Amino acid sequence: MKKLIASLAITGMVFFGTSNVYADEDSTAVDAGNDTTMVDENAGGDDSGAADNGNAAADDNNGNTKKAEEPAPEVEKSFTNTLKTKFIEGGAGFMGIVLVCLIFGLALVIERIIYLNLSSINTKKFIQEIDEALANGGVEAAKEIAKNTRGPIASIYYQGLDRADEGLEMVEKSVVSYGGVQMGLLDKGVSWVTLFIALAPMLGFMGTVIGMIQAFDKIAEAGTVSPSLVADGIKVALLTTVFGLIVAIILQIFYNVIVAKIEGLVNEMEDSSITLVDLLIKHNAVKR
Repeated sequence: MKKLIASLAITGMVFFGTSNVYADEDSTAVDAGNDTTMVDENAGGDDSGAADNGNAAADDNNGNTKKAEEPAPEVEKSFTNTLKTKFIEGGAGFMGIVLVCLIFGLALVIERIIYLNLSSINTKKFIQEIDEALANGGVEAAKEIAKNTRGPIASIYYQGLDRADEGLEMVEKSVVSYGGVQMGLLDKGVSWVTLFIALAPMLGFMGTVIGMIQAFDKIAEAGTVSPSLVADGIKVALLTTVFGLIVAIILQIFYNVIVAKIEGLVNEMEDSSITLVDLLIKHNAVKR
């Protein structure tokens, strides 16, 4: 078996070696022929070579010209850039006023949201602490807890506990009166948000009317109706309307959030006020 493998290996080496020799000879002959041909062509065909070079240069120039004529790919504008462009096209007059409405409206909205979040407390935990304080330390201990707790509910509790020695009727009147004060504090500044919600689209519509008037003035001056003549005025009119509506929509969403938050706090205040009266009666901390 080993002899068979060795003989096959020797045969293969001899075969491939012979073929490589013939291949080298053939390639040498071809190279020699090519060299002879190149010499003949260079000797007798300089003019044709120059012509070929000229044609190649012409083709290259044509190719470069075609590449230069190709339009550059359009760069897509982002939403922010598009919004800025349209805002500028709308004109600095009414668009600036609409922007001022948005800025002041958002400032009021942010202030109210922060105030309402700070006014919210864990009502169940607070009532439990008041209950324990009334059971262990009496009215004064409960007043101290209410004094050190933020929010309208704690303020109402403090006012009610402060009148506990004057009778149950005075406690109820104090809670109701001071509850109205706290509701007014919760609603403070919200009416201005509604003003900006109504004002922004009205300014947009006013810009629309003014833009249409300008378009008709141009038609009257030219004496003819042309789309390009009135396009700018109509475009300004529509842009002011769009931005006014956008501002109104944004402020309306935040306004509804604020109103829902205020309603939730008012409900908690009313429930907690009833609970305060029950706690005072439970611990005999008030005169009946």
